[in-house]
Amino acid sequence: MEFEDGYPAQKLFHQGYSYTYDDVIFLPGYIGFPVEQVDLSTKLTRNISLNIPCVSSPMDTVTESSMARAMAALGGIGIIHANVPPSDQASLVKAAKSSCFPVLSNPVFLSPTDSIIYLEDFADTPCILVTDSGDCCGKLVGYVTKSDWMNLTDKETQLVDYMIKSSDSAPWDCDLAKMISYFEEKAGKEFAPIVKGGEIVDVAGREDVERLRGFPKLVGGASMGPNGEWMVGAAIGTREVDKERLEHLVKAGVNVVVLDSSQGNSLYQIDMIKYVKKTYPELDVIGGNVVTMYQADNLIKAGVDGLRVGMGSGSICTTQEVCAVGRGQATAVYKVSSLASQYGVPVIADGGISNSGHIVKALSLGASTVMMGSFLAGSTEAPGAYVVQDGRRLKKYRGMGSLEAMTKGSDARYLGDTSKLKIAQGVVGAVADKGSVLKFVPYTMQAVKQGFQDLGAQSLRDAHDMIKTTLRLEVRTGAAQIEGGVHGLVSFEKKPF
Repeated sequence: MEFEDGYPAQKLFHQGYSYTYDDVIFLPGYIGFPVEQVDLSTKLTRNISLNIPCVSSPMDTVTESSMARAMAALGGIGIIHANVPPSDQASLVKAAKSSCFPVLSNPVFLSPTDSIIYLEDFADTPCILVTDSGDCCGKLVGYVTKSDWMNLTDKETQLVDYMIKSSDSAPWDCDLAKMISYFEEKAGKEFAPIVKGGEIVDVAGREDVERLRGFPKLVGGASMGPNGEWMVGAAIGTREVDKERLEHLVKAGVNVVVLDSSQGNSLYQIDMIKYVKKTYPELDVIGGNVVTMYQADNLIKAGVDGLRVGMGSGSICTTQEVCAVGRGQATAVYKVSSLASQYGVPVIADGGISNSGHIVKALSLGASTVMMGSFLAGSTEAPGAYVVQDGRRLKKYRGMGSLEAMTKGSDARYLGDTSKLKIAQGVVGAVADKGSVLKFVPYTMQAVKQGFQDLGAQSLRDAHDMIKTTLRLEVRTGAAQIEGGVHGLVSFEKKPF
């Protein structure tokens, strides 16, 4: 017996309304499997698979080396922003791929005859590595911990007189499990320099290892390329100068490039897609951003391997307000995915993700991955330093369309790099400290699995099949949205995990 209950997506999204994630709600299905059997593995592009459907956004307050490495360790991928010179962006890619330990430390090097005068010499690291040449290519002879230096009376003492003498190191492919074994075997060691190709590329600390051991584990494993390195993506623009940037990135070993434009359906992007596919045929390219089937069709015909969907839906983006163009993200994801799936082109839902429910909605509407900015900003791995304001630890988070970001070069993303007058399509703000993505992303993925279980979808493939057949949705009124959240309380504390 069939019941007329809810609306199929095809009918709901053909009524002339532009819906956001909060506007729609899925009706539950039948649970016939445990949550542990939900499989979130997916496709980023035609040729790249991920174990979780998570991508960090190419924003200069979200993704640099630390975020890219952490995302790969989790089974997702990070896209390093292009708001730096090409050589610097390539260096960020190399740093992210330099070792298989999930935490990046950016070690500091000195020689045995050097002295440490100021605390700032340690930068953000708990120790300074001592090599015979004073750089990363020298022979390791020891290290100095910050605590040992603090207890030193004469700060001008040469390092050779008080450093911990050690030449022990770990290979670059030493992951967390191997690093745990390393420190268990070397009980007196607090740090393990990591070596790759005769060069010290990083250092792992016992304290980091113990902290990571307490984090939840994701089933499925890390995102590794064929050479055993982390998979890392990078953004490029669509101008002639970006061809040089692309060359730097390819030499650095980038696994995928994202053509970073707020409106991707342009002559510039189509020409760049064709150039990338012709010059580097083995390199996957993601086009966008798009929100309509017409836009998507043009980029698919040009040869993209993936599509980035979203225009004006990010928390720091003002494109819809300033330019009067864009689309509600739920509608955009459904429409573009409906077309892209016919060509086997995966869709990245970019923007509008504030909670695990939004991820469930994006994936169920046809996206293969979600790209997140504000959701990951403020984490330990996001670029920038924490500041304390009114008792809260905060980190800066800004739109790439903000005037502040445009002064660094991101105006090309909005095709405004040749204009004398700069018009902002984003703002600068701050987000609260979220801790490490290595901790909160696994909890988020568990919540997504529970959402899929409630729908009756055991995998992303199931959800994509169901949106075309049995899955039913409804539009929520403003009162229904209030009722669906926390309400009616004088005060409450909301802890996601």
